[in-house]
Amino acid sequence: MSYPQPGAAPTPPPPVCPRHPDRVSYVRCQRCGRPTCPECQRPAAVGIQCVDCVREAAARTPSNRTIFGGVVRQGRPVVTLTLIGLCVLSYVLQQVSGTWTRDLLFAPVVGAQEPWRFLTSAFLHAPNQPFHLLFNMVALWSVGPFLEQAFGRWRFAVLYLLSALGGSVMFLVLAPFPEGWVTGLYGASGAVFGLFGAVLVVLRRVGRSAGTIVGIIAINAVLGFVLPGVAWQAHLGGLVIGAALGAIFAYTPRERQQVAAIGASVGALILLVAVPVVLYSQHGFL
Repeated sequence: MSYPQPGAAPTPPPPVCPRHPDRVSYVRCQRCGRPTCPECQRPAAVGIQCVDCVREAAARTPSNRTIFGGVVRQGRPVVTLTLIGLCVLSYVLQQVSGTWTRDLLFAPVVGAQEPWRFLTSAFLHAPNQPFHLLFNMVALWSVGPFLEQAFGRWRFAVLYLLSALGGSVMFLVLAPFPEGWVTGLYGASGAVFGLFGAVLVVLRRVGRSAGTIVGIIAINAVLGFVLPGVAWQAHLGGLVIGAALGAIFAYTPRERQQVAAIGASVGALILLVAVPVVLYSQHGFL
């Protein structure tokens, strides 16, 4: 009597990575159990996880934020260091180029045709006075990292740039026409005073003493009227914009911080564009 002999069992196909089906992988993710190739593997506390599970876990983990909405980050203040680096690089270019300062400084008479000067002038300093650069960079470093951590990177960058723009606009507004419109302006002081205004508000908000900042502002206000060549108008413009934005960033309830910050930044930019347009139109430059 004969019995049928069973055939050989079919060999299952080798496991492949779902993201890269052409790659065989015998390593499986500890979370989902799927095969994962070396490119998609991420080391975990125990074993290996796939890149999809790591991304999903990160999306579910709430970010650690300050009371002002800034993401708490470890490491160096990237934006502050970048701004300092740009100012130092620009100062070097001022020394080696005969046209760098002339082409980028702001003067009301050229602002209508070359509006970028409203901002680029904040990255220039007196070519023959290195202490001008040094004092502004020390001031930026003294408050920049604190505000960058408190507000987050993008809001700190917007605060700095709009304060710089506010300094140039205030210089334009207060310059007597026509003799004052040919006076040049450069320096990061307007932007730095914007940071002073913002940090003053933040310290008040958290109940800390702001006496040092008030003293610095007062001293510089006096020096602006005593020392020749100090653009107190730019200091004032930066201070007003910085304090206004800082107040909105600091006092808006947490659930509306993002929307309020975007709205305030856009509103400030519109105002700082509209004011020069009106002035230039009145004097026939547009």
